[in-house]
Amino acid sequence: MAESGESNKNKLKLYSYWRSSCSQRVRIALNLKGLEYEYIPVNLLKGEHFSPDFLKLNPLGYVPALVDGEIVISDSFAILMYLEEKYPQHPLLPSDLQKKALNYQAANVVCSSIQPLQNMAVLKYIKEKVGPDEVIPWVQSHINKGFAALEKLLKDSAGKYATGNEVSMADLFIEPQILGAIKRFSVDMTQFPLLSRLHEAYSELPAFQNAMPENQPDASPSSVT
Repeated sequence: MAESGESNKNKLKLYSYWRSSCSQRVRIALNLKGLEYEYIPVNLLKGEHFSPDFLKLNPLGYVPALVDGEIVISDSFAILMYLEEKYPQHPLLPSDLQKKALNYQAANVVCSSIQPLQNMAVLKYIKEKVGPDEVIPWVQSHINKGFAALEKLLKDSAGKYATGNEVSMADLFIEPQILGAIKRFSVDMTQFPLLSRLHEAYSELPAFQNAMPENQPDASPSSVT
């Protein structure tokens, strides 16, 4: 339910970049919870995340950032936890303690052990200090390691989705990472049958499809593949 342009003061505001997997996690959550929000694009390629105005929202200069009235939250995990507590409709975390812990584990595999190793700053450093031919192998090695861990972690708990038959927080981290692996880094997903099956299941969900990078108002047609 993203809207760009003018909005009322009470509407949530999401500062996002279309191809950011961290932003995509939050877009999915907002869609699942049926929350209207104003989409405010932050062009990472132009360095807008380092502008003085954006650094007031997140001193690290990372997207996404969410503004809810007087409250400002940055970091996708923090935003999702905030949304879960303030807007409990369509809960993202199961009540079962073991399944809840499993969701935290799966989310952290992505946001701690995969995604940070492929962000723009890291890839720029690898390209400049090691060599441009090493960028893709670097990313693939870390994605493959993380995906192999997810396959093992979820093998006994996955149903239609990552931790059962209801969409949960783990799914919001997994799908954007799969998309990036396929579209940006040419990862061979035949190695990961469980994740491939989940990817197919997500393709049937409007909340996930509406959050896709190419469906955002700031998507670059020349970069959408």
